[in-house]
Formats: sequence, structure tokens, C-alpha cells
Amino acid sequence: MTTLRIRDAVKRYPNGAEAVKGVSVEVGQGELVVFVGPSGCGKSTLLRMVAGLESVTEGEVELNGRVVNDLEPAERNIAMVFQNYALYPHMSVRKNLAYGLKNRRTPQAEIDAKVQEAAGLLQIAEFLDRKPSQLSGGQRQRVAMGRAIVRDPAIFLFDEPLSNLDAKLRNQMRLEIKKLQRRLGTAAIYVTHDQVEAMTLADRIVVLNNGKVEQIGTPAEVYSNPASTFVASFIGAPPMNLLRAELSDSGLHIGGHVLPHRAGHRGPVTFGIRPERAHLNGAAEGPEVEVQVVEELGAHRLIHGRLGDQELTVAQDAEQPVPQGRLRLSFRIEDTHLFHPDTGSRV
Repeated sequence: MTTLRIRDAVKRYPNGAEAVKGVSVEVGQGELVVFVGPSGCGKSTLLRMVAGLESVTEGEVELNGRVVNDLEPAERNIAMVFQNYALYPHMSVRKNLAYGLKNRRTPQAEIDAKVQEAAGLLQIAEFLDRKPSQLSGGQRQRVAMGRAIVRDPAIFLFDEPLSNLDAKLRNQMRLEIKKLQRRLGTAAIYVTHDQVEAMTLADRIVVLNNGKVEQIGTPAEVYSNPASTFVASFIGAPPMNLLRAELSDSGLHIGGHVLPHRAGHRGPVTFGIRPERAHLNGAAEGPEVEVQVVEELGAHRLIHGRLGDQELTVAQDAEQPVPQGRLRLSFRIEDTHLFHPDTGSRV
């Protein structure tokens, strides 16, 4: 069952600039879909179009089978959690949670029950009589989520809700959001520029670039089969190695070596390999890589080197010997990716 359909949505401003360029996305019941991309890619604008905070220039936004383009935000049955929490500083936590329900003339007994339920779910019951200024950042974010939960919306909209938190708390809250959304079974859209957040939270990821969709898929699909060099370089930490190469009838030409390859394309290509899928060893075959810097990261290490005039990163288990000097690059052909050198699209 589909909760949200965005059809060919366009956002065009009076000066002619287009922030969103014909985007189509569906969100199923209980599904958490993450919009991810760099600053200025249109992800927050698209979210605000769903919320009713930005008008839709062209296309349709449909919520539970009803086109909501012309409805006010309060009429859309959505709940939004903002980056800056957007709490009322003069109100207690209890009043912040209850405010939206009071405006909808919900009976007081129902308000009290929903506030207590949300407070218990989010472990903020002991803070109900405090003001937001008396809470930590993580506690304020829980209050903001509680205010969304009590509304029992058709869909949750999260606009970079964790970006003001420190790294440790961000990791903890990310897990809590995932558990909470699973428990409630409510559809959700989560906007972030952090690809780690996208990979860990999403049922499906929508990768946006310059107002357009580059790829939609599960985290595994987007990571393992990127549709373009943009996706390959944006998703993954460290990102995929992208190297100049050429395909001929004899195989793949890279770093002065010819490797067997069955691709039908002929001519220049961009060759892609994930750092953890590449290996360095002393074997006689394969392009030569000069090791330059080794980063120790605990359980694994990153080896940075040069293949001719191109940079290459290889991820290696920390239990293996530290590579030094000049070594040979090896990989499985099935772990490689080929992209068009001009358009960036997958070959």
C-alpha cells in the first residue's frame, strides 16, 4: 500500500531557477525512504513540497490517494521534525507535546493519554515539566519527535534532524529513530547529506543531484550497483575508486596493463572498484601501485597509493601485513564497474 506518490514534481522560482526537476518517488506504508545528496541538490526543497511549505510548480504530490498540492500544511496529516527542534521555549515539554492536539480541539483525556504514551516511548517522561532550555540536545530532539508522534500522522518528515548533535549522540539517535519508526509502522521521509545516515536508516535511498534523481534503490543496490559516477563517489566511505581506462577487443587497458574483460563497450571508460574489493600484493600480474600513505583505523586500514598518475585507495584488514613500496593491483572482474567518461552513466 502506497502512502505517498510524488509525480514529475518541479519547483521553479520566479527568477527561473529550478531546484527540483521532474522528480518521481513513491513511499510505501511503513517504509523509511531517505533523500540524500550534497547541499543544494533539492532534497530539502522536495521535502518542503511534500509538507506544503513550498508550492509545487508542476507535477503532483499525492498522500493516501489524495492530491494535496493545494492543501495547507495543517490539512495534510503530516508531522515534521526539524533540524533546530522548533520547540516553544516558554512551554514545558508536556505543553510542547500537547500543543498541536489542543489546536485540533482534541479532548483533554485523549491528549493526556497520547502525551504519556509518547513520553514513555521516547524515555522523556521524567522531563515533562521541564522547559526546553533545561534539556540536552538529544533530549530536545526526542521532544521534537514526540510532538510528531502524538499527531498520529500519515507520514513523518525528518529534515536533517541529527545535524546539531555530536557524533556519538548522532549515532545513538539514528538507531533510536530506526527502532521507533519500525515500532510505529508509519511511513517516513528522512533528508540528510550524510551518506552513512542514509545507508544505515533507509529501506530505500533516493540519491539526488542538481534537482534530479540519480538513483533509487535499497542501500545494498545503491552501494553495489551505482547507476553513475556521482552515486559511486557519493555513496561509500571511502568512496569508490574511479580511474581512467580503455576497453578494446583485447580487454581492459589500465595502468599500462591489459586485463581480461567481457564488456561490449569499446573506447575510453571510467573504471570503478570499491576500496575493499581491491587488493595489493607482490604477484607478477596486474598494474603497479606505489604505496604512499597508510591510515590505521583499528579493525582495518586504508592504503593510499598511485597507479601511474592516478590516485587509488585500498581497504585492508588490519591483521594483514602493512604493504610497502611497489605492489600489484588485483581484483575480481565481477567486482568492477564501468561508466561512460563523459556522461558518468553506467556502461
